[in-house]
Amino acid sequence: MTAKTFHARRLPDHGAQSGWMALLPPRTTRPALDDTVTTDVVIIGAGFAGLAAAVRLADLDPKLSVVVIDADIVGNGASGRNSGFLIDLPHDIASGNFGVVAAAKNRDEILVARTAIQHYARLAQENAWDQDIFDPSGKYAFAMTEAGTAHLKAYSKQLKSMGEANQLLGAAETEELTGTRSFKSGLFTPGAVMVQPAAMVRAIADSFRDPVSLFERTPALAIETASSGCVVKTPKGTINAGRVILATNGHAESFGFGKGKLLHVFTYASLTEPFAPSLLGGSRKWGATPAAPMGTTIRRINGPDGDRLLIRSRYTYNPNIEAGVGTMKRAGTRHDRKFADRFPDHRHLKMQYRWGGAMALTWNSVPLFGQLEDRIFAACACNGIGGTKSTSAGIAAAELLIGHHSRLGDIFRAFDKPQPLPLSPLIGLGARLNLAYREWQAGRE
Repeated sequence: MTAKTFHARRLPDHGAQSGWMALLPPRTTRPALDDTVTTDVVIIGAGFAGLAAAVRLADLDPKLSVVVIDADIVGNGASGRNSGFLIDLPHDIASGNFGVVAAAKNRDEILVARTAIQHYARLAQENAWDQDIFDPSGKYAFAMTEAGTAHLKAYSKQLKSMGEANQLLGAAETEELTGTRSFKSGLFTPGAVMVQPAAMVRAIADSFRDPVSLFERTPALAIETASSGCVVKTPKGTINAGRVILATNGHAESFGFGKGKLLHVFTYASLTEPFAPSLLGGSRKWGATPAAPMGTTIRRINGPDGDRLLIRSRYTYNPNIEAGVGTMKRAGTRHDRKFADRFPDHRHLKMQYRWGGAMALTWNSVPLFGQLEDRIFAACACNGIGGTKSTSAGIAAAELLIGHHSRLGDIFRAFDKPQPLPLSPLIGLGARLNLAYREWQAGRE
């Protein structure tokens, strides 16, 4: 085969630290690579996909040597910036994708999500994680408007037709749960899991033992392929490997993979200062997605210093995979408005942490998955549901590399390839208009 080299044109820049990381105690990071090492498999990226791939490889072949590298410290990347929902059901609750024609597709989507949840449930049990890290509590969806309530009722009916348990809540029940009168209705689905995402990925990374090794603050600068194997160059070291799994989500494009096929979108979150639990009635721990796509996600969490509320909203197109200070400030202004609309009696609470996180989307909503080049495999492009889709992509990539057959692998291998995006500047204009229109459609939701 002809030797090829793929250079990284840029490295990740995640911006402001996430609130999830800020709340965690100090951790001793794994050292950066400063030598030459040889391994069977090197995984680039220690987020949901990369960590899941490493765990699955160890399950399938405990003797296989695996090196995982990350450009940053574990938990500071996109996975640790997630809003912390592992959702087992199709995400777009207003899509209407529950007809007879779409039944098989929806079942596959549910299998992908539940495979990821089962993966983490096993790790939680094996490593004795507490419910601050992994809480199989289910989740809610809340409606702020009559239109949102109609969406929830339709979704509930569709779920019941599929045999999926759920429970509708009226205004009084949502007030009892949340401590605020702002919501008109809610819907509870029991299969979702609430996680502290930064704590969870840190716990997985810290559980690695030989023959799985982790190097943090070790960006891949180049990937070279030849008949004898692959070489991954880092700032101070070199990794000789039989094969590579690329688990860098949108940064796959930095190496030239998926070029012109990945749409880079950021979403944003704010987390309040701690407050006394008695300040807000209702349950002290819950999470809710919006009753319309592109709406506002909310979580209430608690810790030793009191309770906090998280708001996630706002989507922007960022082709350079970075979010500037101005963009972050505008997102924060929207968060403050959304927060005041939902908790008017507590609008005095200040936001202590604000951050953004990158997603990679494709035109036809499929992952960048499978063998990209000889010896190079990918589990990238989460399409906005990173907690479950990225995890299952990592599992499926590991199985593909090993040659292990599973229903999950069948689903991922059956995906179409990502379609090319329209040429610039059309893609930029179209992406920004589409995001703005969908956020306008969401309205108060």
